[in-house]
Amino acid sequence: MASERSSRQTFLGVSALLFVASAALTTAWCASMSTMCQMPMPGGWTMSMAWMPMPGQTWLGSAASFVGMWFVMMVAMMLPSLVPTLFRYRQAVGRAGEMRLSGLTALVGIGYFFVWTVFGIVVFPLGAALAEIVVQRSKLARVVPIAVSVVVVMAGALQFSAWKAHHLACCREMPGHRCMLPADAGTAWRDGLRLGLRCIYTCAGLTAILLVIGIMDLRVMALVTAAITAERLAPKGERVARAIGIVVVGVGLLLIARAAAGLE
Repeated sequence: MASERSSRQTFLGVSALLFVASAALTTAWCASMSTMCQMPMPGGWTMSMAWMPMPGQTWLGSAASFVGMWFVMMVAMMLPSLVPTLFRYRQAVGRAGEMRLSGLTALVGIGYFFVWTVFGIVVFPLGAALAEIVVQRSKLARVVPIAVSVVVVMAGALQFSAWKAHHLACCREMPGHRCMLPADAGTAWRDGLRLGLRCIYTCAGLTAILLVIGIMDLRVMALVTAAITAERLAPKGERVARAIGIVVVGVGLLLIARAAAGLE
């Protein structure tokens, strides 16, 4: 019992340190980006410099910087909902020895965040290409606030879909809830990849909100993190997801009204 208690405390302590470190790095990144001049665009909005190279920086360097900070940001945002899942994984693996159990748990986490990192690698060129198009076409830039508002409404509507409910249920499912999991590296890696993919599907709408309006906004990051954690861990996760959807749709409609007024 004392050994299990010590193991649990070590796991929680390491998780807390990772969260604090990643949150501090994310905060520092957002603060440094906010001090840089953002590009004012037609329509009364500003282009996020996260999608554009800094002065003297190549596109490859910009991509590497984005992916690195995306990884750190995902650790800070997803760890609160991931830690309980990793803890249940440790219980499902059973008695594998403390060192081996810690290594397997870390491998699941690495697989999970590897999937999110690949997602960031895919997202950056798409976002950068859209940013380049908007910069070159002022007429298109004027309707960006409307387009962003529509994305927010669609993200809120997705919260009510059967697709969302299915993937949320899969994401909330306890590892090894039917049987004990084998204590080998291959299974741990595959479990991490599977968990990461499920999480991306489940968080698709909320991630879209983060990308279109909150990539450098700590307030939006905090709200999205709270929403993801609540729907993942609350006893009635599906109801929580729908409640979040109501709020998001309402915010999106308000943004549409404001954007439409700005075009007049």
